[in-house]
Amino acid sequence: MIKFKSRFKPGREISRYIGIIFAAIIFGMGYAWFLLPYNMAPGGVAGIAQIVYHFLGIPAGISMIILNIPLFVISFIFIGKSFGGKTLYGMLVTAIMTDLLNLGNLHKMGLIADLSKYTHIVNDRVVYAMLGPQDIYLSAIAGSVLLGLGLGLVFRFRGSTGGTDIPVALIKQKAGLSIGTGYWIVETAIILTVGLVFQDLKLIIWGYVNLFITTKITDLASEGLPYIKGVYIISDMVDEIRNEVFEKLDRGVTYFKGMSGLHKRDINVLFCVLNRRQVPELTDIVKDIDPKAFMILTDVNDVLGYGFKSRNINLKDGH
Repeated sequence: MIKFKSRFKPGREISRYIGIIFAAIIFGMGYAWFLLPYNMAPGGVAGIAQIVYHFLGIPAGISMIILNIPLFVISFIFIGKSFGGKTLYGMLVTAIMTDLLNLGNLHKMGLIADLSKYTHIVNDRVVYAMLGPQDIYLSAIAGSVLLGLGLGLVFRFRGSTGGTDIPVALIKQKAGLSIGTGYWIVETAIILTVGLVFQDLKLIIWGYVNLFITTKITDLASEGLPYIKGVYIISDMVDEIRNEVFEKLDRGVTYFKGMSGLHKRDINVLFCVLNRRQVPELTDIVKDIDPKAFMILTDVNDVLGYGFKSRNINLKDGH
């Protein structure tokens, strides 16, 4: 009983479900206002939904729900009951928002008084889009940014929009790849299919442009900015540098023993992980103590330990 109470926190769960609704609104805006009107979805179930709508006339949101059913079963079996539950919830909410936020529906609900300024003719068909065909570049960028932000926030709240997010989550768990990279791999086939079905090479190009932007924003929204840096310092005065790092930066260091490739002599390598804002101060410390020091700066994807908060997403509940 005690173990159950320590893992289950109702307040946290409620906040996650509310957060998924907020993320779904952003997701739906990106699709309904900017991407779907021009058949520019960067893959995903929405990309397939475009094809379903083209041949059967079924609205995108409803198509997304139908297509997600078998994928939801996969999520429930292979990822777990908890994530499967949030997948169902996230899938339903994002699908509903995609149709609900359609500009035509907003006009019917009285939220948009004048629909004419959002009505455009594209290839002899009427579309409702926030921007006209002359601003298709802006539509692609705006839609991709909103879509990536919505996707990333859904993942951050331990949910999913369903669809290809499910195999992406499996790739992240099993292969350790970032969400954006897994998303890129899975969506490629869908983008190519959309381009072939609509017989428009530009849709393939736009699909990849949108996918690139979406994956980057997804990573940023779900995992945060890579604000941690790792620094390797090769110097004959590592002890002095170590003392200054402790005193001025309040960071730990690790010693490595190495060998110079040129002279084959033993050398000391100092490794330190720190906030990127501290890098200029560390650089000054190293230069002041040993102007001849060799310093290597690299990005660190994640740090777990004293002084740092992990930015990785745990797709399981209770953590």
